[in-house]
Order: sequence, then structure tokens, then C-alpha cells
Amino acid sequence: MGGWIRDFGAWQCVGLERGALSCEVITRGGALRALRVPDRCGRAVDVVLGFDRPEDYEAQGAYIGALIGRVGNRIAGAAFELGGRRYELYKNDGENSLHGGRQGFNAKVWSVDSLSDSRLELSLVSPDGEEGYPGRLEVRVCYELRGGGLEISYEAVSDADTPCSLTNHAYFNLNGHDSGSVEGQYIELNASRYTPTDAQLIPTGELAEVAGTPMDLRRSVRIGDRVDEGFEALRLGGGFDHNYAIDGADGSLRRAAEARSEETGIVMETLTTMPGLQFYTGNYLSGLPAGKGGAVYGDRQGFCLETQFYPDAVHQAGFPSCILRAGETFRSQTVYRFRAE
Repeated sequence: MGGWIRDFGAWQCVGLERGALSCEVITRGGALRALRVPDRCGRAVDVVLGFDRPEDYEAQGAYIGALIGRVGNRIAGAAFELGGRRYELYKNDGENSLHGGRQGFNAKVWSVDSLSDSRLELSLVSPDGEEGYPGRLEVRVCYELRGGGLEISYEAVSDADTPCSLTNHAYFNLNGHDSGSVEGQYIELNASRYTPTDAQLIPTGELAEVAGTPMDLRRSVRIGDRVDEGFEALRLGGGFDHNYAIDGADGSLRRAAEARSEETGIVMETLTTMPGLQFYTGNYLSGLPAGKGGAVYGDRQGFCLETQFYPDAVHQAGFPSCILRAGETFRSQTVYRFRAE
């Protein structure tokens, strides 16, 4: 049955279930630890990377399964100006700030506010000045199994203007978390533009057309057929690690991506209300602690579809703004919907 909760080291692990779907979330980082969906034969397949030992969530640096904030992705120079004041952030990615800094939301212990068989609500308070960000930010995230998928809903309110871009950093492998490379799986993105970067993966400010380049994923493409092409953007990222501008994004829930496995028949459709999607092919996963069941996780054994505002939006007037105004409510929704073919 769903709706269970048990100790997981110093934290808790929560289980949800609805029909053929089940998942587990730990309170450390609000991390999605497991997500089981049926393959074409009805067999349950765990399609996200995770760990059995609590201490391995602290030891790894790949943000496995975690909720990310206050700001997902990179902020150039680990600083920004807002309201005439300069705010200094922690440099945890060269000279830049990544995924909230030294102790982002991925490293925080979230509170369980409500729990049913198929729905979990978590909350977190980020004090004014934490990691250099202004304002006291109150955050709520809901995981819910419904409609054949996992829905993640985010809400946040601040008492001062602050950047806010919340996301989840699950690594998916539609053949199973312990099955090896995802390069044989297929990806399709509803995006005709992406944001090119410099060598530090900071956007240049350009919105480049994907047409005529290996970045064009508007039709289903085998990941391994593109990931190592000799294209500058792919070389800089060591593979795919790029923000795509979702076509027609207007704040409504819309289709952003579809991934599929010919081996299991599992198809995962991603929908979101956010304007951007970071497609990351897990290019630097080697050296992680042993995964669930002793699985060895290496490079490109999971891919991420992180829904977000564009990276470094605080410095790019031409990007959708990630500034949450005092007293207003940040809301977003992302749905990972599954079927088997």
C-alpha cells in the first residue's frame, strides 16, 4: 500500500502508490529515490537513479533525485544585482554559483506536511540571507501519482524580491536504473531554440535555432547518435547539458519532451508550465557511490529533464524573468507521464 513512512538514517523515506505506479521520496533534499512504472509486459521497472545508504546522498555531488533551489542551474560570477543592491553567492562551480550554492535545497531536510496513499506535500523555509539570497522564502512541493504519471507541483512566497527557479534533478533510465547507458534510448524535445553557452556553461544571451545542427531534437533521436557529435555546444558540455526554450511556453502546462526505450517499451512524456528545459545526459556520473541494489552508476547511465527558468536569467534581460516579487506566489508544475508500447 502507498502512504507509508519509515526512517532512512537521520531522515525519513516516504512511499506512494497508485495503480501500477509507485515511488519513494526521502526528506533529505526532497529527493525522488525510486519511481516504478510498468513496462510492455507489465513488469515494474524502477526508472530513476538512487541510493540504498543514507550517507551516500551526502557523499555524492550529482544532485541525484533532489529538489533544487533557490535557483536551479548557474548564476554567472556567483553574484547579481536586484533593487540597486549587489548580492554575493557561494562559488561552487568555478567562479559561478550552481543549483543554490554550497547548501542548496538539495542538502536541506524537508518537512512532511501531509501524506496520503498517492500524494506527499513537503515544505521548507529558507531564511533571509541564506546562501546570499534576499528574503525569507517559504516553499511547498507536492509529489502526486495520478493520471498515469508523477506530478510535481511547486509553490513559493518571499517577503522580499528574490530570484526563484525550483526544479527536480531526477536521473531517468527507462531500461531500469541499473541497466547501464541511456545512449540507446530516444529523446524528442518540443524546442526549436536553445541557449548556447561559453566554456563555463554560462549562456551567452543568444537564443539559437536548433535547425541544421545536432542540437535539433524536435523529432525522436537516439541519444547515442548525437551526444558525441563534433559540435561546439556538445563539446563544451561533454555531451548534452543544455537549456532548451520550450516552444509556445506561456505559463500553461504543455508538452516539453518525450523519451522512450525500445527495450522496455516505456515512454515518458514530460509536461511543464516552465519556459525552459535542461536536457542533461549524465556526462559525469562516474565515481558515484554504489546505487540501489549495488548498481554501478557510470557516465551517461541516466538523463535529466530539469524544468526551469533559463540559466543565468538574473543577468539576461532577454530571458524570462526568474525574479519572485515580495508577497507574490511562485507556482509551477511538471508532469512525468508514462505509457508502455
